[in-house]
Formats: sequence, C-alpha cells, structure tokens
Amino acid sequence: MWWIILIVIVVLIILWIVATYNGLVSLRNRVKDQWAQIDVQLKRRFDLIPNLLETVKGYTKHEKETLEAVVNARNSYTTAVTPEDAMKADGELTKAISKLFALSESYPDLKANTNFQQLQSELTETESKIASARQFYNDVVMQYNNKIEMVPSNIVASLFKFTKEAFFEANDTERENVKVKF
Repeated sequence: MWWIILIVIVVLIILWIVATYNGLVSLRNRVKDQWAQIDVQLKRRFDLIPNLLETVKGYTKHEKETLEAVVNARNSYTTAVTPEDAMKADGELTKAISKLFALSESYPDLKANTNFQQLQSELTETESKIASARQFYNDVVMQYNNKIEMVPSNIVASLFKFTKEAFFEANDTERENVKVKF
C-alpha cells in the first residue's frame, strides 16, 4: 500500500515539474515574441526615417547636426547586439526624431509640405505602436520574472537555468525635455 502512495506522490511531483517547466518555456517564448513585435515596429520606423530625412534636407540645409543625430541613432540601433543595447539606442533615436519634428516648427514651408506631413503622420503612428508593443513586452516580462522568482516555481526555474529578462525602461536621455537650439 505504501508503495502505491509513494508512486502517486512521485508521479504528481513529476507532473508538477513538467507543467511548471512548460509554463516557464511558454512565458520565455512570449517575452521573445513581444521583443520581436517591438523590433517589427522599430524596423518600420527605420524604413520611414530615410524618406523623412530626404524631405527635411531640402528645406533645412544648415541643420546638419540634427540630421546627423538621427542617422547616427538609427545606425547605433542596427549594430546593437543585446536587447539592453537596443533599448538604449532606441531611446537615442526617439530623442533625435523629437528634435527633427521640432525643427519643422521653424520652417513653415517644410511644415506645409504634404510629403513631410504624411511621413510625420506615419512616424507618429509607428511611435504609438512602439509604445504599445513596449507596454505588452513589459507585461509579459513581469509575468515571466514573477514566475521565476515565486515559490515553488522558482525551484524549477533554478534547476533549468531560467534567467530574468530586462524591462524596457526609459533611459535618462528619454526622461529629459527635448532642447532645440536655433
């Protein structure tokens, strides 16, 4: 009789470990999926930037620093290796694009240009999608990190070497107000 009880207990423990492991794998894959969603929106943003820059160049030939900042920030994202590097580069690009949009206020002809208006509208829509994707990413990261840290699933997580994921946070430059000098 006690053998049957022991076998049932062992089977229940094994089933719990399998279920917990599968739950952790599922959450880890959701984190990766959400990061990919951010990446898709950032790619869309990067595809829009060259067109926007070409439109702006025609009107703002002497605003070279702002245009170069956008290009450099875009390039730093494409060379980012880790999600943390990508998050930092994204913050720099967001700040540079804000300065670029602020430039349009000083150039009425640029502000009235329909091509610029369309690109600005598409980029604004993309920025909104990026913000939503970041929020979903952080929600999934929170669920995943909680599962890794909470008892009893933390036992399985440490056994199978599940590691915490980083949240997508605003860096110091993103928290600053955009300053544009003319």
